[in-house]
Amino acid sequence: TMPVKSVPVEHTSAHLRLLQQYLFLLRKYPILTKSVTSGILTALGNLLSQSLEARKKASNDAICGPAVARYAAYGLFITGPVSHCFYQLMEALIPATDPHCIIKRLLLDRLFFAPGFLLIFYLVMNVLELKGWKELEAKLKGSFWTALKMNWKVWTPFQFVNINFVPVQFRVLFANVVALFWYAYLASVRK
Repeated sequence: TMPVKSVPVEHTSAHLRLLQQYLFLLRKYPILTKSVTSGILTALGNLLSQSLEARKKASNDAICGPAVARYAAYGLFITGPVSHCFYQLMEALIPATDPHCIIKRLLLDRLFFAPGFLLIFYLVMNVLELKGWKELEAKLKGSFWTALKMNWKVWTPFQFVNINFVPVQFRVLFANVVALFWYAYLASVRK
């Protein structure tokens, strides 16, 4: 037999050490880790949106820091914890042993979670932007249905994979990576 050597941590790549640290934090502080990750990636999605908008307009507009902060707060306080709880609840309500779990999970996510979560997004952003009921009503009438239909088109294949094949502890991260681009879209459609 060949002797197996372990590699000291200081000789591993930075990427591997970062991954190991993330996995450790995910095990020790799951909600906090998912929340912080969500905050960072949601803010990056808004930065991406602003950069793309500036490039499309061929302008050198400065990045709107308050908008980035709003998205970071949304990811930290809403996306991370709510998504964590939703995926845990889904596991309890529709276990993998259910013969129809694949379709049930997808329907639960697409028909209940997606519209509700999108509505929460509109509500929270409206509050964080210090806008009133009339502005919220106008945004909902103007873009909610369009955004929900786009959500169903874009997210359905990703969520099919996520809720049926990604281990539950990685589902928020998987969704956050997809959401990096989704929040860029939402930031542009809500304008």
